[in-house]
Amino acid sequence: MSDTSARLLHLLSLLQTPREWPGSELARRLSVTSRTIRRDIERLRGLGYPVHATMGAEGGYRLAAGAAMPPLLLDDEEAVAIAVGLRSAAGHTVEGIEEASVRALAKLEQVLPARLRRRVGTLGTATVPLPATGGPTVDPEHLTVLAAAIANHERLRFRYRAGTGPRGTRLVEPHRLVASGRRWYLVAYDNDREDWRIFRVDRLSEPFPTGVRTAPRALPAADAGAYVRERMRSLSASHRAVATVRAPAAEVAGRLGGPAAGEVVAVDEATCRWHSAPDSLEWLALRLAALGHEFTVHEPPELAAYLRAMGGRVSRAAGAPDGGGEGTEEGEARMSHRDATPGIP
Repeated sequence: MSDTSARLLHLLSLLQTPREWPGSELARRLSVTSRTIRRDIERLRGLGYPVHATMGAEGGYRLAAGAAMPPLLLDDEEAVAIAVGLRSAAGHTVEGIEEASVRALAKLEQVLPARLRRRVGTLGTATVPLPATGGPTVDPEHLTVLAAAIANHERLRFRYRAGTGPRGTRLVEPHRLVASGRRWYLVAYDNDREDWRIFRVDRLSEPFPTGVRTAPRALPAADAGAYVRERMRSLSASHRAVATVRAPAAEVAGRLGGPAAGEVVAVDEATCRWHSAPDSLEWLALRLAALGHEFTVHEPPELAAYLRAMGGRVSRAAGAPDGGGEGTEEGEARMSHRDATPGIP
């Protein structure tokens, strides 16, 4: 292959990344002059690749959509990554993508070199996917529009329904998509509210790129995933528990996982008191039950009530007479490790 042909293939590979490339950066990457880049861009246009150019300090080159999709260039690792992703897509939460994934995978495997086909086949044979069932699904076209707006730093307008409320229009600067469990979230700066927000993708509709490009904003978190976790934790109801555990303080602190779970104070050699960090009733109950020791909950009363109900369900499941697991005093709950089975809500 000639140097010109190899350079054109490398240039095309760069342009297929969804961003705008300044001519100076392309020249630096390919170790040529800006004039050579301009000639190579014209060669690609002559081959049918719709390369668009914009002027100005923020301008550059980008590969746009055309009447027909030109050949897609992938290196070995990209081809394997796409094939593996298509194999697992059938179990994900993108609506209607299963059949399209199978068709795309068949086309890709047909043109994969033998060495790559073996890698993909080996991984597929050794992997058993566990498809998720139930829950919301998202429109793959919506994901595509959102991803393109994120890559282009472009403001986006869409209709959104928050919870059970009516739909309204939002204007945002999209930052990242975050997949968590069976849900997709869009992390974006809400221009109308002048603050960062998280949007469930299955609740938005009619996403429309406005064409207005903006400078990237600094997210008030280490990354988008951390931001979603922190916001979800802050929005969920939380409680602080106070409980006496009939076990040495050092043992209880070790079982709870250290200072992050709260403060453990020794009462005597065989008893301690736990002042928990804020958390949900379900998680506090399970942490206490998993300690494997007798304990008494002093507060909050909601946790005592939750443990009484939990103890009753566990006792009935184990065949205990009716009434097993009831609490002994208002606002307190006493449970033995024999009645506390972690993982049963």
